[in-house]
Amino acid sequence: MPYTTTADGVKLSYQVRGDGPPLVLLQGQANDHRWWDPVRADFGAYQSITFDWRGTGDSDKPDVPYTTRGFAADVAAVLDAVGVGRAHVYGTSMGGRVAQWVAADHPARVGGLVLGCTSPGGVHGVERSNDVRKSLVQPDREAARRAVLELMYTPGWLATHPGPHYTTGDPRMPAHARRRHLAASAGHDAWDALPGIAAPTLIVHGTDDVFNPAANAPLLAERIPGAELRLIEGARHAYFEEFREVASPMVLEFLAGVSPLLG
Repeated sequence: MPYTTTADGVKLSYQVRGDGPPLVLLQGQANDHRWWDPVRADFGAYQSITFDWRGTGDSDKPDVPYTTRGFAADVAAVLDAVGVGRAHVYGTSMGGRVAQWVAADHPARVGGLVLGCTSPGGVHGVERSNDVRKSLVQPDREAARRAVLELMYTPGWLATHPGPHYTTGDPRMPAHARRRHLAASAGHDAWDALPGIAAPTLIVHGTDDVFNPAANAPLLAERIPGAELRLIEGARHAYFEEFREVASPMVLEFLAGVSPLLG
């Protein structure tokens, strides 16, 4: 498995599959690249690039502050390692927060931008309810795990898909890395940077997402110039997996309409 080392000395594990235009896939908070395993084949026409966030998977797990903007710098380091100058970027959940910074801080490196089930953060972002928060921190660990699953997927889908589920967190993460990821996601605020994003942008969100409330989607769409908003009816947070037959073609159609990647 290949690795690259960032400017601050952190070793990152990355994965590259397929040929074609490069597409970076960015997963949610406290998850490794396996988040994308159930749907990665949908993007087989692209050279899909993933990596394990610092703190997850086979990457280093330093006990230092993490930020979504810092994660964006890690994305650039991985692109350098792969030898890719410019790529499409598809980020979901915290990965969508990071993708906002990739587009804002590294505009020359982004072709098309897809922001899924994410938020602008800060005082302008719509936070999850207190009931949702309480369900995630209940002392019964199995009950908490079940709560996460029910925020990700509909009951009908869970009844017929027993797992494994790769969206509920990397079980190998040490406690300090989980805390650092939570702080990074909670501290995200790209509001002032969003109007400067020049990449063609698609916003995707499930209408029934209360983990990262769907009300965040129009905020992003209104803030990013020319952004397109698409809502998936009945979908919860993991829309890209449960509703892959809708979501993946939607993203592929959008990317196909973006100017070819050059440079």
